[in-house]
Amino acid sequence: MRWCKILNLYKYSDKEKDELVKSIGIWVDTREKINPHIIDWFDKHKIEHKSKALTNGDYSFYVPPNSALNIDRCLDFSHEIMIERKANLDELAGNFTTSRARFQEEMATFEGKKYLLIENSQFQDVVIHKYDSKFSPKAYLASLQSFNQRYNLQIMFMSNNTYSAVWIYSVFVYYLKNLMR
Repeated sequence: MRWCKILNLYKYSDKEKDELVKSIGIWVDTREKINPHIIDWFDKHKIEHKSKALTNGDYSFYVPPNSALNIDRCLDFSHEIMIERKANLDELAGNFTTSRARFQEEMATFEGKKYLLIENSQFQDVVIHKYDSKFSPKAYLASLQSFNQRYNLQIMFMSNNTYSAVWIYSVFVYYLKNLMR
C-alpha cells in the first residue's frame, strides 16, 4: 500500500477525491485477448485503458499524472491489486489441472489483493458439473476452496459476462476510495 501513504500526504477535498477516482485507468494484461465485452464497455463509458504486461492477473489500475492534485507521475497499482478473469469454468478447470503449478505460483507470488472473476457460470454449476471438463465437482470445489483459503483469493461468479466490466471497474474504484479515507 505504498500509494496510500502518498495519497494521504495531501488533504484532498471531496471534490478532488472524486476527480482522482474518475481519472483511474485500467491496465489490461497483454495476454488477455478474448475480452471485447470488457473493452467495449470501458470505451462506451470513456474509461481509459492501456495494455501492459502484468506480472500477475489480467486487470489492475492506475491513476494518471495530475499536477493540480500534486501527482507528478502515474500511480501504478498493479502490485497492490489484481483481477484474474476466467471466461468460464472449463478455462479455470484447465488452470486447476494441466497448468496448476503456474496458476498456483501466480497466486502465491502476489502479495496484494487478489480477485478471481469466473464468467458465464454460477457456483452451483460446479456442484452439478455443468461444464465440459472431466474435472470432478468434488475436486473442483476442493481446489476453489483451497485457493480461496491459501491465497486469500476473493472469488466472484458472473453468470452473465455483460456485467464483468462494471464489476472490474467498481472493484478498482472502491479500492481507491477506501485508500483515501
